[in-house]
Amino acid sequence: MTKVVEFLQANPVQYLATVGRDGKAKCRPFMFCLEKEGKLWFCTNNKKDVYQDMQANPEIEVSVSSPDYAWIRLHGKAVFENNMEVKEACMLNPIVKGQYETAQNPIFEVFYLEHAHGLIADFSGNAPYEF
Repeated sequence: MTKVVEFLQANPVQYLATVGRDGKAKCRPFMFCLEKEGKLWFCTNNKKDVYQDMQANPEIEVSVSSPDYAWIRLHGKAVFENNMEVKEACMLNPIVKGQYETAQNPIFEVFYLEHAHGLIADFSGNAPYEF
């Protein structure tokens, strides 16, 4: 898990893909928040389409590439939880703090990836790191 967290932190703007409520693929820039007790946490706003899409179909995928052409693909089920400890930790990110001001903001939501699975790969020809 350490390698996954380090990759996500080193490449802070990832892309999150969902199946939209219209049945079409949707992909948006997103940011990884933190790892806690083996869970990868993200946050969003319950007024956004992405939140509604994940409520309708929680199977998502996150992907990002590094400047040296390595990439991660990570998929799992988005599980929303009103975890105040995680929300408070997310507030340490100035971008999140600027958008939501406090962990108690009623539109602020956090979720983790259940059964997270994926790989980190590159063009080296070496086998990818699968997790």
